[in-house]
Amino acid sequence: MFEGLRFNHWKTGEGDDGIVTLTLDRANSSVNAISRAVLDELEQIVERLAIDKPPGVIIHSAKPAGFAVGADIKEFVEYARHDTVRENIEHGQRVYESLARLPFPTVAAVHGACMGGGTELILACRHRIAADDDKTRIALPEVMLGIHPGWGGTARLPRLIGATEALPIMLTGKSLSARRALGLGMVDRVARADELLAEARLLLRHAPQHPFGRRAKAWASNTWLARQLLAPMMLRRTAAKVRREHYPAPFAIIDVWKRGGSGIQQRLKIEARSVAKLAKTPTAQNLIRIFFLQERLKGQGGGADHGIKHVHVVGAGVMGGDIAAWAAFKGFDVTLQDRGMTYIQPALDRARQLYEKKLKTPEKIEAAVRRLRADVEGSGLASADLAIEAIYENAEAKRELYARIEPQFQAAEILASNTSSIPLDELRRNLAAPQRFLGLHFFNPVAQMPLVEVVRHDQLDPAIEKRALSFCKAIGKLPVAVKGTPGFLVNRILMPYLLEAMRLYSEGVPGAVLDREARKFGMPMGPIELADTVGLDVCASVGKELAPFLGLTVPPGLDERLAAGKRGKKDGQGIYVWQDGKPQKPEVDKDYVMPPDLQDRMILPMVNEAIACLADGVVDDADLLDAGVIFGTGFAPFRGGPIQYARSEGTDKLKARLEQLAQRYGDRFRPKNGWSHPALSQGGPDRPDAPAV
Repeated sequence: MFEGLRFNHWKTGEGDDGIVTLTLDRANSSVNAISRAVLDELEQIVERLAIDKPPGVIIHSAKPAGFAVGADIKEFVEYARHDTVRENIEHGQRVYESLARLPFPTVAAVHGACMGGGTELILACRHRIAADDDKTRIALPEVMLGIHPGWGGTARLPRLIGATEALPIMLTGKSLSARRALGLGMVDRVARADELLAEARLLLRHAPQHPFGRRAKAWASNTWLARQLLAPMMLRRTAAKVRREHYPAPFAIIDVWKRGGSGIQQRLKIEARSVAKLAKTPTAQNLIRIFFLQERLKGQGGGADHGIKHVHVVGAGVMGGDIAAWAAFKGFDVTLQDRGMTYIQPALDRARQLYEKKLKTPEKIEAAVRRLRADVEGSGLASADLAIEAIYENAEAKRELYARIEPQFQAAEILASNTSSIPLDELRRNLAAPQRFLGLHFFNPVAQMPLVEVVRHDQLDPAIEKRALSFCKAIGKLPVAVKGTPGFLVNRILMPYLLEAMRLYSEGVPGAVLDREARKFGMPMGPIELADTVGLDVCASVGKELAPFLGLTVPPGLDERLAAGKRGKKDGQGIYVWQDGKPQKPEVDKDYVMPPDLQDRMILPMVNEAIACLADGVVDDADLLDAGVIFGTGFAPFRGGPIQYARSEGTDKLKARLEQLAQRYGDRFRPKNGWSHPALSQGGPDRPDAPAV
């Protein structure tokens, strides 16, 4: 059928029954990212299929990793740079629509990751079958890049499964399991992975009809009247979660759907225009940059073999217990040591809750539980490959612990501290093997926070650093290597923000106002709520450790609250009273007049300290700094990080605002060393280390 045609990215085959198999296998890549070249070849294939009209076509992937990870984002960046996004979006739409119009059945057989443009490809097929296993995930995650589906996703998915089900999938970008996709009608069948292609052939011959009730519901949710009634409701729900000026893409999804009529061509045209418009926004440009930075963090450590099978954790408090639970969840054998079972048992109980939430099946839950063992005597130290110290923040206590445990280590064992702020030069004194000692600073809650700071010192063996970076990748975390100075990167930048917010609170600014203004800037959580969540005891401890180094003081009121047992969320009361895990924020007096420079007083100290960190070489470059602060603190992702924010706002403008604040409130606001750093005067190199989403 395809005589005379040669393809680099597609393999074609034809069975005795005439059924054609199209296998996507992008050349020179471990994953299928859908590039212009992939689409051009598919266009030729579809043209030939339309002429020859086989009895059916099966589309699947040759990559073990999955079906397709989405459109090639590096190409998308180039389209945006040359203002050709719409032209290239429309090209992809035409190819997919040609596939959708073929006059015979087509089946997409999906395994592994099926994301973005890959999901839009399967939506252009008449039927879909998915491998019924934990690896299969189907999603339209474009909203996370500040755009939305552009190759027919917004035009087809609401018509297939109904708008009320389709819109949340696109608005959140969350992935679906094969079973969930089946329940929604997004796929027609599921099958065992080893029977996927055989079942796809059966599906071609005996295609199921969607139940009439489901088809009627999908049709009804897309009528003109339904769109006019549902869209305002969806907009209100979305506005309650994100601000339109910060994240325009979710609002654009609703608008595109609302304006889309019954004709597919009209819906595709509206979709392409919208994506092209979003591609020009700073939000999309910053979120795409963050995507590349995330992939760069994933690649830290390269292909180094971490050589770690057994992890021993000393300290079963919230951090130590949760680090141990996470490592066991990710497949490592873990021993957890503390003074007695009274301290270890709560950590084991929390671990079981985590496994029950994440793993679902009893067999997997029990396997994870078995990997995490209590070890009051610390006998696991002698056989561990990595020992993580997670006791309280006191340098002398940590050094005493190291003196007791290091003699029990095997030859290549790594010692890591989860210290959140103590310089490693203080902690490595008296160690027999300082070259195998480093910091692994996790963030609370461990199961949710993606970043780990891999903390260096002047005697660290670079090979040990690479092993640590590789270990972080193995447990699904994003590592960033940082200098072992006080506070490292994240806490050094976060503390000026939290301490200034607490100072404002002590001056009489309501906590709810401070939280509201921080969220207006784009922070995911306000500073007062964050302080209560982290724990006022932790804030006070880290604040006192860092304040002298940062030229700050701890504001009044903290010690009194701690003395009264009000540490925050964990006690049910801190600055706020907490009920059912939520802060009860007092109503703000309607006559309250907010200081006009409130936001600057909270945010600019973070930016100032970030620039000082850049000048001090706390991280290797500005891109890693932005990545670390975004993934470690949640710093407004749409702004691209503190360094990118300084670039976009203008360094002269921000310096002038800091000088004004210094005149009004004191020297803590003076611009620090680093404002002339060359990284501030350039766009900063994007690092397109990842092929696609």
